[in-house]
Formats: sequence, C-alpha cells, structure tokens
Amino acid sequence: MRFERLQRAILVLVVQIMFAAASANAWALETVAIPENVGALDLSAALEHRDGSDGRVQLSTAPDAEGIVRRIEVQATEQGTNPNWALIAITNQNDVQLERLLVAPHFRLPGSGVFSPDLGGKRINVITPSQGFRPERIDDREADVFSITVDPGATVTLIMELEGAIVPELYMWEPAAYRDYVNSFTLFRGTLLGISSLLAVFLTIMFVVKGRGMFPAIAMFAWAVLFYLLVDFGLIGIIFELSPDQLRTSRATAEAAIATTLFGYLFIYLNLHRWHLRFMHLALAIGVALAALMVLSFFLPVLSIGIARTILAVVGLFGILVVGFLAIRGYDRAIMIVPTWIITVAWLVFAYMVVSGGISNDIAQSAVAGGLVLIVMLLGFTAIQHAFTDGQVSVGQVTDVERQALALIGSGDFVFDWNIDRDRVTVSESLAVRLGESNEHLQGAIKGWLDRVHPEDRDRFRTALDTLVELKRGKVSSDFRIITHDGSYRNFRLRVKPVLGSNGDVTRCVGTLQDVTDERSARDRLMHDAVHDSLSGLPNKQLLLDRLARALVRSREEKENKPAVFLIDIDGFTNLDERIGNVAADSVLLAISRRLARLMRPLDTLARINGDQFAVVLVSEQSATKIASFAEQMRKSIREPIKFGSDELSISASIGVTIYDNKPNSSDNVLRNAELAMMYAKRMGGDRIEAYRANTSELGVSQSTLDVDLERAIDQRELQMHFQPIIDLANGELAGAEALMRWNHPNRGAISPEEFIPLAERSGLIERLGQVVIEQTAIQLRSWMNATELPEKFFVSLNLSAQQLGNENLLNEMRTLISAHGELVERMLLEVTESQVMASPEQSAYILDALKGMGFRLALDDFGVGHSSLSYLHRFPFDFVKIPSTFVQMEERHGISQTQMPIMRAVINLAKELDMKVIAEGAETPEEVERLKSLECRYVQGFAFSKPVTGPEIVQLLKRNSKLSFITKVE
Repeated sequence: MRFERLQRAILVLVVQIMFAAASANAWALETVAIPENVGALDLSAALEHRDGSDGRVQLSTAPDAEGIVRRIEVQATEQGTNPNWALIAITNQNDVQLERLLVAPHFRLPGSGVFSPDLGGKRINVITPSQGFRPERIDDREADVFSITVDPGATVTLIMELEGAIVPELYMWEPAAYRDYVNSFTLFRGTLLGISSLLAVFLTIMFVVKGRGMFPAIAMFAWAVLFYLLVDFGLIGIIFELSPDQLRTSRATAEAAIATTLFGYLFIYLNLHRWHLRFMHLALAIGVALAALMVLSFFLPVLSIGIARTILAVVGLFGILVVGFLAIRGYDRAIMIVPTWIITVAWLVFAYMVVSGGISNDIAQSAVAGGLVLIVMLLGFTAIQHAFTDGQVSVGQVTDVERQALALIGSGDFVFDWNIDRDRVTVSESLAVRLGESNEHLQGAIKGWLDRVHPEDRDRFRTALDTLVELKRGKVSSDFRIITHDGSYRNFRLRVKPVLGSNGDVTRCVGTLQDVTDERSARDRLMHDAVHDSLSGLPNKQLLLDRLARALVRSREEKENKPAVFLIDIDGFTNLDERIGNVAADSVLLAISRRLARLMRPLDTLARINGDQFAVVLVSEQSATKIASFAEQMRKSIREPIKFGSDELSISASIGVTIYDNKPNSSDNVLRNAELAMMYAKRMGGDRIEAYRANTSELGVSQSTLDVDLERAIDQRELQMHFQPIIDLANGELAGAEALMRWNHPNRGAISPEEFIPLAERSGLIERLGQVVIEQTAIQLRSWMNATELPEKFFVSLNLSAQQLGNENLLNEMRTLISAHGELVERMLLEVTESQVMASPEQSAYILDALKGMGFRLALDDFGVGHSSLSYLHRFPFDFVKIPSTFVQMEERHGISQTQMPIMRAVINLAKELDMKVIAEGAETPEEVERLKSLECRYVQGFAFSKPVTGPEIVQLLKRNSKLSFITKVE
C-alpha cells in the first residue's frame, strides 16, 4: 500500500517537473493583428528571441480563434547546428485572406551603432508556421523576404531559424506597398550614383590635365564616396557576387577609405607641409596608419569601422581648429573652405545621430549618402574655384555662334537644314531617335522627306518651302504631321528661313523642328471635352444644337431629310439617385446611353443635354411610321431591366418628339418643342411617347411664366433665406447654421428648392441666384453680429452651384464681398458636392485654392456617394466633410442599412486623421443623434434639433445660448 502511494507521488512529481520545464519554453506570445489597409507594420517589438537547445526549439503556439493552444517542436534545417530562434504570432481578424511579406533588412544604418556597429548580413534562414504552408523566400539583395498568406480568422505562430543571434528589425509589408517602397528609392539612388560618377571622372580628368596635388586628393575622395554608395546601395554585391560576410568587409573598407582620403584632401588642400617639415612626416605616418586600417577591414571589419569613424570625428574637429586658425590669419585657401567645412561637420553630426539611433526614419540612410555627394561637390567646387583664382584653369569666352548652339540644345528642338543646291536635307540625330528611324533614312533629297509628311499636309509643306525659295525672304512657322517607324504620326512645328548666296539666290533653308505632339493632343482633348459630356462621351447640348441647326438649314434648302427631334427624360431619376447613390446612378445613365447609341445610324446624333435628359436628332428616317417605331424602340430599350448587384432596376422614360416642318425656326425652339412634348408625356404619367402639338405649348407658356417670375423674384430680392441650426454635440450648443433659400410665390405659394433650382439651371439664372444667396447670407450674418455676440467659432455654410464653381466670376464676387465685409470671411463655410468637383477637377482645384487663399473655409458635401471620394480629401483644401442623410438615417429604403455604421465610423476616423471636421446631415430621431454621439461625430444638423428657421429666430437662439434638446423644434 505504501509502495503504491510512493509510486503515485513520484508520478505526480515527474508530471509537475515536465510541466514546469514545458512552461519555461512556452512563454505567452503577443498576438499581432494584421490590418487590412496598412501598407507596412513594424513587428520588431513583438518578436521573441529564444536560444536553441540541441538544434531544436519547443514552444506553445498562440491560441487560435477557438482558444486552442498547440505544443510544437521545430528542428534546425541543418543537422549538427544549434541556431537561435525568433517567434511571433499573427492573426487575421479580417474577412478576407491576406497576403503579406515578412521583411528582415540585412543592414540599416540608423541605430546600427557607432563604434561597434552591426554591419548587417543574412538574418533569417527559414520560417516555419504553426499551420499552413511554409513561407516562400523571395529573392531580394537587401533583405530576407518571405511571402506569407493568412486565412480569415486564422492565428499563426511563425518560428524563425536565425542566421545570427537576433533579428534587429522585422516588418510586415503589403506586397504592392513594398514594391513601391523599394522603387521609391531607385530614382534617388540612380541620381546620386550618376552625380557621384560624373564628379569622380571629372575630378580625375582635372588631375590628368593639370596634375596639381589637390585634384588627385579630391578625386580619390570622390572615388571613395562612389565606392561607399555602391556598397550602401547593394550594387557592389551584385556586380562581384559577394557574400554577406564580404559585404561587411566592403562596408568597413569604404568607410576607412573615406576617412583616409578626407584627411589627405584636407592636408594637401591646406598645404600644411609648407609650414613645417615635421608636418610632412606626421602626414606620412598617419597615411601609413590609415592604409593599415584599410587592410585591417578585411580581417576585423567591426574594429576597422569603429576606428575609421573615430578618425572621421578627429578629422572634423582638427579641420575646425586648423581651418579656423588659418582663416583668422588670412590664408586664402582656408577662407574659401570655411563654408564647405561647416557643412562637412554638420554632416558628421547628422551621421552620428543616425548611427546612434537618434534619427531613425526611412530617409535617414539616403540622406547620409546624399550628404556625402554634396560634400564631394562642394569640396570639388572649392578646389576648382581656387584653381581658377590661381590661374590653373582657363576657359575662353563663348562665341555668339557657340551660345546659339547651346541655346538650341537647351531648347530641345531639332535642326532642319535643306541644302537646295545639293538637294539634301540634314536633320539632328536626336530627331531620328524620336521618330524611331536610323539617321541615314532622314538624310537625302527633299522628295524623300515629302513622303514622310502626312498626305493631307504635303501640299502645305511643299507650298511653304517653294514660297520661301521664290520670294527669297520671309519665314515659315507651320505645323505638320510626320510619320514614325511604327506608322503613327507625330506633330512637328517647322520654323525655317531662307539663306541667300553670293548671287542673291536661296542656297538653303535652315531652321528647327519642334515636337508639339503633346501640345496638339492636349488642345484636341480640350476641344473634345468642350462639346462632349464627361460621363458618357456623347455630344453635349451645344454640339447637338449646332448639328440640329445645320440639319434645319439642309432641310430648308434641299426640301428633304426633315429632322425629327426627340427629348428623353428618365422618370423618377432623382429618387433613384437618392436611393442608390451618385456612382450607381451614373452607371445607370451610362448603360442607358450605350443602349440608345446602339440604335443610332451614322447620320443621327445622340446627346446628353442634362443630368437625366438625352436628345436625339434623327435624319435617317423620314416616314412618320418609322419615326414612331424608332421612338418605341428607344422606350423599350430603356425599359429593359438593369442588373444592380443581386437586384434588377426597372427604368422608364418620358419621350417627346417633334418633326421639323421646314418653316423658319431656330434649333433652340425646335428642341424646346420636343421638351414641351416630353413634359406633356410626364404629366400623363410618364413611360410614354408624345408628339408635339399646338396645345402642348400651353405647358411652355406656364413654364415660361415661372421663368419670368423667378427672374423677377431674384431682381426684387423676393427670395428669403432660412437657416438650419448646426449643433455641437460636445456641448449641445449652437455652432453654426446652413443657409437655405425659400421662394414664396405670390400665386402658387411656397415652391420647393427641388423645383425652382433646376428651373434656374435650365433658364441660366443659377449664377444670379447663387450671388443672391451669398449677398443675403453676408447681410444676415452682419445683422447677427450687430444684434448679439456670436460664439467665437460660429459659422454659416452656404452651397455653391456647379455653374459658380466652373466660372471665375465667383472669385470676383468673393473679392467684392471681402472688400465690403472682410471680417465675415472666417465665419463663412462654402459647400461643394463631389459631382460638382468631378465635372471639371482642374478648374475646381483652381477655384477652391483661390477661395482658400482668400480665407474662406471649404466643405465637401454628400461625402461618400460620389465618384472617388477619398482622392478629394488630399487633392482639394477642404476643412469640413458632410455626411449625407442617406448614411445617417438607417432605413431599409436606402438599401445600405447594414453598412452605414462602418462607413460613418470610417469617414469620421479618416477626417480626424486628416484634421478635418465632420458634419452629419438629416438627423431626425434621438436614436440617430445618440448613434452619431457614439461615433464621436462633432457637428449635427437635422429635424432632431430644429427645422430651418428665419434670421431673427437664430438671434433668439443665440441670445438664450440654450442647448437644443432632441426633437425640440423652433416654431
């Protein structure tokens, strides 16, 4: 019995000992979550290093999604070795599989150490995951790079077999971001190498030509810097196929060479041997020691590089003392090198801060390399400047002919020389490169050149040159198209003048050819964009009216081919836009335009004349039956369902048609008749086709009357401004208001902005309407300031129309406003929508930058429903972002209730990162306000606080300085 108890006790003790031993190697790993949209993640702090035991490591993995911890053992890849290990646990909490790169740099200068630096080398031999496939090594000359794939929800522990003791740095990169990161330094490195190479060669040539002592000294320093750059950029290893250990030696040799040559240059430049013979002996002794240092770098690179850096510091300090002493005594060489040596010492201080870890950003290492090249340039310039001063180098004056030749080279133009007596054309060799031809093919008789000119331009080319030869004076400046090797044409501007011989005849025509292909392409693109719709590529209203006018003229003169004009308006498109968003609505319009385009024949014209309106000029059909059949085809084509995700959208259109009767009429009136017929079709319920009849004009009279009433209301300032309060959720107080225009018609009563604003756009009154909004808002803001004390950051926002944003007259209006009410500028917030900006991005950027420069604050309205929202946040100078009501109001009718919260959270967080403020529109319930509060949205407006109120009512709110509670409406 006692024996059995003893056995149990021993068994328990053994289990506990094994558990304790296992626990010693099963430290809890910190799990790192992989973000989906972050390009790079520093994992260095999360690494755990462990010593190997008999060529293996035992560990417990990080808990997976189900909380399971696995016990695993990893063997070394080579038998008989006992490497060190590094561990890290990563998890993918996203819904998609993530592909990432683990990058362990072989060498990084920042933080590498001053006197006993880490000279780099291979860091990781192999990586073993706790689950899945072993990460694949990717070839990279500057780092150990492994490709990993992490499934959604997976937690993976990565066990790294190390080449050395530790991994100083480990990063996780998104593959494309890593490629961009590597490529971002390529141009810079290439530029530095090019400049350094040119400097080394140039200074060597100067030594060969002059043989003065300072030139070989600076040339050797330049070659040492070039060698350092080749090592630092990893090119020396590629050229000579060096191992990591050999690269360590090369790096130590490079730094030793820089220290040696810099000391030699300073000694020779200052001509110190002339002061005392012992200085020469000392310099020789130091030179031998430095040469021994370079030999030492092959055996003890770490010790060698520490000594080299100490010597560099001593040389810098020695230079300050000696140069300063000699400059005070008036030594000209010392005076000339003072600015350069100050920069050299500053570079030494900066390099010390980098290697010691005081500066550790990504560009620090490149900045050290760039500083070296700058020092070479300045020291070389100082040597050459002194040589010029002493008369060591002499350069003759540039002649006028040479100056003209240099100017031609600088302009980038090509020489064109036609020798008339020999009938031979000679052009620049660079033109042959531009055309992709051999230079021999471009030399020869003028007839051969004529064959290279575009057939449509040959007569002009021949006539221009013949005229010069006949008149014996003048010049040609004309554009021609010249064929290239691949059969395409490039545009060139020919500028030539005749050269007269001794007998007064023209002996040659000499001038230049300028490549203007890009200029012509840009001009053609601008001309195309001026008369075509940016979304669909269809002709716009101006081009349609021009073609219709021509068709009317042909019809009257030829008494045939009477054009039929259709105006197509999509039914309920405004509601559709609000329901599915601007981007999806634009896709619908694009699909409709393509369907209609397939019905057109070569003589017909399809145009997009407004947001959801299309027009057709039909001249290919003449009979009324075929015209009616064509209209029905268009209606049915539009009615075909459009796939939208898993749903289908049913679209209908109202179509108005009019057939020209050869009576005198303008294109505007004919299109107007088609529009009246379309309006009648809408009045009859939509989804139908109506022809223009005489009684249809009654609609036009009514609409025309409303146009006149709106113009009168604008002129007589009958339009009223209302203001919807904007609340600061941080304190519940009134932070601002949005200016909204209201029209109370004398006969029809209140007319909604949804009706009179499109009317103003169609009738060309929108710019005047916008001017009224700006003027009345400024007047009202001035009135508030006189009536009460406004909060310090109180603002009034007002909307700009697309026409205002596209017209520079807006800037003049704002300058006038500033001259009259300069103190109001900082309180005015100008709102534009994404669709307005998208209409003309370059023009919008110019206008918005100008407004920002005047002091106005800017807001991007309807953020998140436009074309490419995120690009605007950094491209345009916005201060505010407005979240539309479709995101704030979580209703199923918007079709996005499941994604609203993540979208709003992302928008608010992004705005905070970009130092922008967020205003949420359309909050109507306490739940919506509380939701916005939980997302830390600062500003909110909507019926949950107040409906739009008049100016005096805003004053009452400001005087009470009361906090508006939910659903408290101002009556």
